[in-house]
Order: sequence, then structure tokens, then C-alpha cells
Amino acid sequence: MKNYRLLLIALLFSAGMMAQDRGDIVLDVHGSYTFSNNVNFDYGDIKIGDGITYGAGLEFFPQKSSSIELKYLRLDTSMKIDVPLAGGDVDGDGAFNYILIGGNHYFDNGNNAVPYLGGGLGMAITEGPSGGSDTNFAWEIKGGVKIKTASILSISLQANLISTVAPAGTDTYWGYWGPVAVQDYAYSYQFGLGAIFGFNFK
Repeated sequence: MKNYRLLLIALLFSAGMMAQDRGDIVLDVHGSYTFSNNVNFDYGDIKIGDGITYGAGLEFFPQKSSSIELKYLRLDTSMKIDVPLAGGDVDGDGAFNYILIGGNHYFDNGNNAVPYLGGGLGMAITEGPSGGSDTNFAWEIKGGVKIKTASILSISLQANLISTVAPAGTDTYWGYWGPVAVQDYAYSYQFGLGAIFGFNFK
């Protein structure tokens, strides 16, 4: 069995890597570990647990070194909502569903390992521990290294940061004409480390 594994690795990383070309479409399968974070707002805070983010997307290459990407990601995690004015804590499981469109720029230097930077904009559909869902604006920045092989498979090692921006009450300011209510927002910042398996359909 060990010999078969070595043979498979040798075939994947054998001489002659497969380059991505203009017009290529790549199916990406995502998996990453997302760290916990805390979201503060005027009346309390939400503690979002860690978990595994997974999903899939499509990358289209209008140019050899740049891609346009559409993807769906999901994070199942724990949530602890602490709002003292509303009666205390709410604990339970929730989820984030991200639909993002963006792109990547690859700094292709002719080697098997190609560094890249990218980002995206879209929406986050948040499922709360008490049921129901809420849809808000989301953005992502990311960077990593894409490892090409001689087959249709590539492996990317990536770090990313996804933020969800949600309305969270109002702040009141005193202006020349009296009090003015201004919309307040809460921001979540979810940092992840993981891998992407890409399947290049020429």
C-alpha cells in the first residue's frame, strides 16, 4: 500500500507541470479551519466559536495570471449571544453561509509553487441559534500559494479573512438642529487557514 501512495505522489508531481491557460475553468473544493472571534455592539456581544469552513466554487481565467471566482462557503459553529438588556445569554449552534464573487491574481514565475492574492464581495446568510436567518454584506481578502501538478489537480494553501457587516441599532449625536440618529454596525472578522483542491477543466 505504501508503494502505491509513493507512486501516486510521484505521478502528481512528476516533471512537466500543467499550466493554467486563458479560458480555463477550475472547480475549487474548499476546506479550512476558522478561528473563533468576538463581535461587539452597543447592547452586548456575540461569541462565535471556531469550526470547519467548507464549500466549492468556480474560477474562470480570462487571462493566464488572473481569475474571476464565484463560490459558496459554509461555517457551522457555536454562538453565544450576551445581551443583558434583553434578558441574558442565548447559547446554541448557528451557521454562516457565504456567497462571494471576486478574483485572484497569480504571480506566476514559471515554478510549480505560484503565490497569489485575492478578494471578494458578496453576502453572508447567518443562521442564529434561536432559528431564523439574516442576510448582510460580506467581504473577503486572501493570499496563499498554488501548487501545480502534472495532472488536472492543483492544491492551494491559503490564509483568508472574511468579515460580515450587520446593522446593530443606532447611535445618537447632537447636531446643530438637535439629536440625529445614525445607523450603527457590528463587524465580525473570521480568520481561516486551509487548503483548496482545484480541478482544471480545459
